Amino acid sequence: MAVARGQTQRRKSSTHESFLRHGGFLFAKLSVALCVACIAAYFLQDAHPRPSGGTAVGYVLGILGAVLIVWLALLGVRKRAVSDGHYSLKAWVSAHVYLGLSLIVIATLHTGFQFGWNVHTLAYGLMLLVIASGALGVWAYATLPKTLSDNRGETTRKQMLAQIHALDEQIHEAAQPLQRAEADIVRLSLEETDIGGGFWRRLLGNYGDCANAHALASLGPALRVATGKEAEALRKASDLMQRKADALSLARRQMHITALLEAWLFVHVPATFALLAALSVHIVSVFLYW
Repeated sequence: MAVARGQTQRRKSSTHESFLRHGGFLFAKLSVALCVACIAAYFLQDAHPRPSGGTAVGYVLGILGAVLIVWLALLGVRKRAVSDGHYSLKAWVSAHVYLGLSLIVIATLHTGFQFGWNVHTLAYGLMLLVIASGALGVWAYATLPKTLSDNRGETTRKQMLAQIHALDEQIHEAAQPLQRAEADIVRLSLEETDIGGGFWRRLLGNYGDCANAHALASLGPALRVATGKEAEALRKASDLMQRKADALSLARRQMHITALLEAWLFVHVPATFALLAALSVHIVSVFLYW
């Protein structure tokens, strides 16, 4: 029993371990060691007239960098398979992050610090763009899931939407005793409110034209002059619409955070394909014309 509990505890510990800390920072240590070895090889070489991508060390660094780029790009394929142990998805992501960062050192040494307006520098620039967008992704996945959880509390996205739908039904019932003009205003909230919208709207959180907010503001003047049962009905509808506004704010905040989690991929993935294309041209041109 004690052995079983110990194994269960280790599995739980492995499950909750950050991909950045995976294996006791195994891939971080490997990346540092790789960078140190490359730097040592670069400065210890006897290159004339100066170190460049055309020297023996330069070719080795170039081959190493190209292999790493292609291998790291395969993470998108690897993510579709789930396994445990040394080849788990978490291990792959950890390797992807740290070995990806090591490319800054490896590729820079490969260039011999020689840059120009050519496909070689283009490939280098695209690599930096991929790494920078990937770093943004690391930040997003390291911080935003907690923000996402804190925002929704114990409420799921499905429950948020169900709550808004339930409020719409209550608002519809509350609007029945209203005069035609006020009922039309309430109908605006029911029929024209956009909960989320497209990707850019969710990302920017731009809901200045929210139909529910406009309808709620439009009921204000009528509420101030209404009396008796009409005032009671308006107040009930207004209170429900305010609750809907609060529910919309929570749901939209959730969608905004989710959009942030997706946004970096709109740069990272296309830039990766562009990098692979530029890298192919770089390699072919080197062997054909140099």
